[in-house]
Amino acid sequence: MTIDILQTLEYKKIMAEHLAHTIDYLFELNQEFALVCEVKHIGFEPNLPEDILDTFNDVVMFIINNYAFESAKLEKGYFSFESGFGDQNIGATVHIPILAIQQIVVNEVPILFNLAEHTNIKSLENQDKSISQKNSMAALLKNPKNQKLLKKKK
Repeated sequence: MTIDILQTLEYKKIMAEHLAHTIDYLFELNQEFALVCEVKHIGFEPNLPEDILDTFNDVVMFIINNYAFESAKLEKGYFSFESGFGDQNIGATVHIPILAIQQIVVNEVPILFNLAEHTNIKSLENQDKSISQKNSMAALLKNPKNQKLLKKKK
């Protein structure tokens, strides 16, 4: 098995669903958890000061407990929660694309690993449709009789 099959659109859709279902399940159980995520894909609202952002490594673990757990939600391919950062406890809403989550951890035990790289699934689907349409048109135009039909229509 090569790692390439874990980067296909089909696998990414499966993994995004699995991540979402696992998080929903933890919500149903009222179980606090942690997320290991790629920082480069995370959004903060409002933006955090640079001195706080500079303290983050490429991958960060967010502990989703207490107020973060109470404010957490999963919608439209994003996991979000509110938290305070830095010595001054600067409040921000954290928005994490679902595929930017690399691990889900419960009681210090990783329960889910995501090997699919973060991608906007909608843009990949649109890209696939565009390629498919181009390939269909190319196949149609290979037949000279079809070319004549298309020229008459113009």
